[in-house]
Amino acid sequence: MADSNERLDQWLRDAHAMEQQAEQMLDAQARRIENYPDLKLRIEKHIEETRSQKQRLEACLEARGVSPSGMKDMAGQFTAIMQSVGGIFAGDEVVKGVLASYFFEHMEIASYRILASAAQNAGDAETARVCEEICREEEAMASWLFEHIPAITQEYLTREVVSPQEAKR
Repeated sequence: MADSNERLDQWLRDAHAMEQQAEQMLDAQARRIENYPDLKLRIEKHIEETRSQKQRLEACLEARGVSPSGMKDMAGQFTAIMQSVGGIFAGDEVVKGVLASYFFEHMEIASYRILASAAQNAGDAETARVCEEICREEEAMASWLFEHIPAITQEYLTREVVSPQEAKR
């Protein structure tokens, strides 16, 4: 049975792999968006946040004497690639991308709340602080998506009448 420090290390590795997956998904999504400039801009900003989050997690892992899991990172990247390929075939790709992003952000929020609590339990105040900080960034992205879902949906539906291909991306 793992103790609280071992469990925290495992979950930090999981979070690092999750950020690898997020970066891949967001990169693919941003590259494919052509007709929704506000969405593209916000995703590009979140890509930079995601890269920073990954670096901060690496620093937490290093401070704990642990390294990221190459196997978990590869699995996360593979999953992101498969998700990206699947979106190419959807006629409503941009809407499905927003839906997937909103879902993923909430998974990240829950993960970082768990990590912050686990870090506090393990007596690692710095890791708890980093996880709380990252959680706020994920909450901000989820909030932005939530606020913009209606406008993106309306824009998609309006474009779809004129040009389904243009509406898609």
